[in-house]
Amino acid sequence: MRDWSAQRIARASAAGLVRPATTPGGPARAVVDTRALEPGDLFVGIRGERDDGGRFAATALQEGAWGVLVTAEHVRDLPDGGAVLATRDPIAALGRLARAWREELRCAVVGITGSTGKTSTKEILAGLLAPHRATLASRANFNTEIGLPLNVLEAEPGVEAMVLELAMRGAGQIAELADIARPDVGVVVNVGPVHLELLGSLPAIAAAKAELIVGLEPGGTAVVPAGDPLLAPHLRDDVRTLSFGAGGDVRLIAQDGARVSIDALGEPLELEVPFTQAYHRNNLLAAVAAAVAIGVKPEGRVEVAFSPLRGERVELADGTVVLNDCYNANPMSMRAALDELASAEGTRRVAVLGDMLELGPDELAFHEEVGREAAARDVDLVVTVGPRAVAIGHAFDGPSYAVADAAEAAAILPELLEPGDVVLVKGSRGVGLEVVAEALRERVEA
Repeated sequence: MRDWSAQRIARASAAGLVRPATTPGGPARAVVDTRALEPGDLFVGIRGERDDGGRFAATALQEGAWGVLVTAEHVRDLPDGGAVLATRDPIAALGRLARAWREELRCAVVGITGSTGKTSTKEILAGLLAPHRATLASRANFNTEIGLPLNVLEAEPGVEAMVLELAMRGAGQIAELADIARPDVGVVVNVGPVHLELLGSLPAIAAAKAELIVGLEPGGTAVVPAGDPLLAPHLRDDVRTLSFGAGGDVRLIAQDGARVSIDALGEPLELEVPFTQAYHRNNLLAAVAAAVAIGVKPEGRVEVAFSPLRGERVELADGTVVLNDCYNANPMSMRAALDELASAEGTRRVAVLGDMLELGPDELAFHEEVGREAAARDVDLVVTVGPRAVAIGHAFDGPSYAVADAAEAAAILPELLEPGDVVLVKGSRGVGLEVVAEALRERVEA
């Protein structure tokens, strides 16, 4: 936005221009936290649950902000220097500005959502595209009505592809995000029992995820799992559909460790990827379909930088292997993580499993199913963390321990583990199991 004037910023965001900028040109990017502010940024003052960001408009200007976008009550008595824009709703204004900037860039945009695996799919797709297109991918957790536009506004002129993750907390949110991102390609990685507490049923979850498909312009491309009956009612005749997975348009032909062979609409692709997990290979197929949809043919070695706490494999000095996958959990991702644990070689397979949240009235049944699946995969020992996860231990037919929280799990594990064990750490983000993985690392390094 560096070439946009204050007047153009005001028009794009539908804000009132109270005071023009003191320097020509526009801001480098937008921020909502003065701690992240750099000179030349546009500060957007957003009202949160605990505070009103508009109160920090003066601080932002004093620290060299290009300007501030705040509600009218915060435009008085501001220090000299920098543009001042007023709006009734800073979040909506931020979204309008991002949409206008996305249109200005005229680059290919891929939107990604799903019940599980959307972040990893985003990161794999960014790796596939990077050798071929100047690519911007969403930063971690920048997938909401605030984070997504901030990401879009970071894009520099000349970017050729944006890969944007779209999160969902309820019906209508993905539609709102799609209206900002205006994706050319919409990827729904999967639909599963996540947010049941909010939406009530799998068809309702599918409809919420399919808002991404609804948001595509005619002639766009929807990328969906092959044969998914929940998404079938939401596919459109005026939108191209690419399916991935067994029997799909993009499918796995063969695998040999890190080397995979893929059939993409009848064309063979040979890739070398830095992962072997089955769920990542499925995410790879979705990413390949999205790449093909924007005219990129992936090939060769793919560099992927996964976010922390999402399937990290950490080998400790005593031979213990920690599968640190504690960023979040739901029944689908629990099954995938248990599959990985089952395929790992070690003295014993140990699963530290925390509560799965937002599953609604059937939450105990979902936890019990995880316990049965752990037994079916020959897990040797289970440690459950939290009141809901107790049901996992009840359904598991081997030795199990139940603890109240992550701190108690971190304290008890050293007594239970043996050198050479493979330990899966998995639970919903609210359980905070990252302290368990860190405690295991510190135990060995001490």
